[in-house]
Amino acid sequence: MILPIWILLFSLLSPKPDLADKGSLAPTMLECESDNTTFKAGEQLTYKLYYNWNFVWLSAGEVVFKVSDLGDRYKLSANGRTYSSYEWFFKADDYFESIVDKSTLLPLSFKRDIKENKYRYFEKVEFDQQGNRLRSWTGKSEESATLANHSLNGCVHDILAMVYSIRTQDFDALKKNSVVPVNIFLDNKEYNLNLAYLGLEEDKKVYKLGRYKTHHLSPEVIAGTVFKEKDRMHIWASADQNRIPLLIESPVSVGSIKAVLKDYKGLKYKFEEN
Repeated sequence: MILPIWILLFSLLSPKPDLADKGSLAPTMLECESDNTTFKAGEQLTYKLYYNWNFVWLSAGEVVFKVSDLGDRYKLSANGRTYSSYEWFFKADDYFESIVDKSTLLPLSFKRDIKENKYRYFEKVEFDQQGNRLRSWTGKSEESATLANHSLNGCVHDILAMVYSIRTQDFDALKKNSVVPVNIFLDNKEYNLNLAYLGLEEDKKVYKLGRYKTHHLSPEVIAGTVFKEKDRMHIWASADQNRIPLLIESPVSVGSIKAVLKDYKGLKYKFEEN
């Protein structure tokens, strides 16, 4: 069983077109221009990852998200690493980076560098949002990556820019069980994805964190070696102006996994529990 850190925190959505039959279709969530009143440069979020194996919760690693100021752009980055005490089972050091336009939050470039046990994968993407096209380089390393050109069906996000764009959306305007579509580009493919909004929870207990008013989101997962066919991931985001993911839970083929907010700084708004 492999536990790639990015699956838990970055693969929030998966291509499941039949999801639209399970709820009302909401307006497109991620428009081509997002009005960011949610986060600012200097924000840093740290998540602790846990893996449940035979009724025992193991501390697996951490993921740190950062927002940096680049003038008229933001640099969004995320670095996930396993703890040394967990590396007898699985070792990971994954890095994601997205450069986005401040006015739209659309990505201009994206890269990820994956190191998981002996597995290596590199991806770099340069977006031409107005021209509806992009160039991507993929391979085992940056030096060996090969170039491909792609046409797009309108504006598109990378998987990291998507996470921040989702946070800018007004969940209070969504009805319970709404399904919202999102377009992303990943692994040389453009995906039209769906995210289910399951409503507001007034007093959600978050593991080792406290009780919070939260928005409950539930993307479906991709069945395969990690997830089973009917597995569902669940995400609880703070129902304040910060809209921070507080808790993420999902079953996997063997056991279950969760990510819990461990630390935060540089938030745009004051953050308090109930």
